[in-house]
Amino acid sequence: MNDIITVRGFVASEIRSSTTPGGIATASFRIGSTDRRFDRANNIWVDGNTNWFTVQSFRHLAGHIGCSVKKGQRIIVVGKLKLRQWEREGKIYHVAEIDAETVGHDLMWGSANFTRMASTATPAAAAAGSPENNAWTPGENGEQAPPENDDDTEPATGSLELLSDDEDGESLLVDTGTGELVETDA
Repeated sequence: MNDIITVRGFVASEIRSSTTPGGIATASFRIGSTDRRFDRANNIWVDGNTNWFTVQSFRHLAGHIGCSVKKGQRIIVVGKLKLRQWEREGKIYHVAEIDAETVGHDLMWGSANFTRMASTATPAAAAAGSPENNAWTPGENGEQAPPENDDDTEPATGSLELLSDDEDGESLLVDTGTGELVETDA
């Protein structure tokens, strides 16, 4: 089955991140999508059934989900629907899984601040482990490359990217491997 599905809902579990024996990052979580309708007779919103899905993601998307998505947040998931069933002790079980292609926050319920990860590689080259994927590229505003880490006490977990903040003119240094801000002496 190769059905593409879009689901709006809430993250119902903590994100489970792991790495396969081949070194591929994975992340999975449960999403609940509840049907709502307006009852005009009583002038209230009424909840309908909740559909439950297990969302699976791989590679860069898995890393971004681990840094960005938290339990309880409203999100939108686009991916391939997989319906599985199995039998255990005489009972038949069913599960609906989504192999995620895209995951994002549902901006109907709040705002988000997007940070693009710089890469010169195409998604296909990144998936193939192309070495140019690790190259730092300047951003749209022509920022300079961040300084090299000469201190051997802090191991580098990924490449660094310099971001400029338009509101107050300050620059931020982000570790692209973890998505975390790096402390700077400014």
